[in-house]
Amino acid sequence: MRKIIVTTPVSHLPGAIELLNTKGDITLAETINKKDLRKILLKKDLDTIICNPNQQTYKIDKELLEGTNIKTINTCSTGLNHIDVDYCNDLNIEIQHHKNDLKLLNQLPSTSELAFGLMLSLLRRIPQSQKHVSEYKWDYTQFVGRQVKDLTIGIIGYGRLGKMMYNFCRAFGANVVVYDPYKINKEMPLEYLITHCDVISLHVHVTDETKYMLNKHSLGLTTTSSFGSVKGDCYIINTSRGEIVNEADIVEGLKSGRITGYATDVVEDEFGDLTKSPIIKAMNEGENIVVTPHVGGMTIEGQTKAYEWSFNKL
Repeated sequence: MRKIIVTTPVSHLPGAIELLNTKGDITLAETINKKDLRKILLKKDLDTIICNPNQQTYKIDKELLEGTNIKTINTCSTGLNHIDVDYCNDLNIEIQHHKNDLKLLNQLPSTSELAFGLMLSLLRRIPQSQKHVSEYKWDYTQFVGRQVKDLTIGIIGYGRLGKMMYNFCRAFGANVVVYDPYKINKEMPLEYLITHCDVISLHVHVTDETKYMLNKHSLGLTTTSSFGSVKGDCYIINTSRGEIVNEADIVEGLKSGRITGYATDVVEDEFGDLTKSPIIKAMNEGENIVVTPHVGGMTIEGQTKAYEWSFNKL
C-alpha cells in the first residue's frame, strides 16, 4: 500500500479524501512548509507526494528529497516549475502530471474564463467602481469603460486556453487575431498584433523564446525599438506566467500612459517576497492593475475533475 502525504488543499473538494483513502495510507499536510515537510519525510516511511504549484511556496528538490523514500510525485498541474525535474529523473522518481491529459484538459476552461473576467474588470474598471461605492460614493463618470464588441483582441498562444479565450471573445462580438507561429497565422508577425490590438491576452508556456516576450522593446515603448508602438489605449491580460512579461517595463508603460491597464493572475516571483513585486507595488500606488493570486484553475468543478484524474494515476 502506498504511503502518501498530501501537501496541497484537497479537503474542500467533494469526494477527494474518500478517493484518496482507496489509494493508500494518507497523511494530510495541506498547508505545510518546506522545513516541516522535510522533517516528516525523514521521519516517516512515505513514498508519494501529492502537490500543486498554486499553494506551494517552495520547490520540491534535492534539499527536500535527499535521503527520503519518495518514489512518486503526483502533481495536479501541467506546469512543473515547482519541481526539480532533473533531480527527480536522476533518482528515478516518477512525476505524474497533466501535461498530456488532453481529454481532461479540454474539460477545464477555468483559466480562460478568468482571463475573460480579468479583461472585463479592466475594460469596465470593476474593482475601482466597487471601491468607489464602498466609500459611499455614486459617480459613474469616473468609470466610463469600453465594450468588448468591436474591439480588436489579440491572442498570443493558440493552444487549449488560447482557443477558449478566442471563442469567448468572438461570442461577445470582438474582432480576434492570433499570434502563434507553431500553430496558425505564421505570416502574422507579433508586431502586427501589438500595434493593432486594443487588448492583448497571453496564453503561452514559459520557454527561452517566450520569457519576457512583452517588454519595452517589443511593445515599442523606446525610441530605439524596431517594433511599432503598442496602441496607447491597450490592455494586457496575463494568465500564463509572470515572466512572460518584463514587469518593470509594464509598469513603466502604465505610468507613461502607453499602456492603459494590466490584469494578471501571476507575478514573476510568486514564491518570494511579494512586497518587492513591481506589479503589486504599482497596483497599490493606484495604477490600473488587477492582480489575482494564481486562481486560474481554482474552481470547484475544475479542481474536482483534475484531482480525481490525478488520484487515479496512483
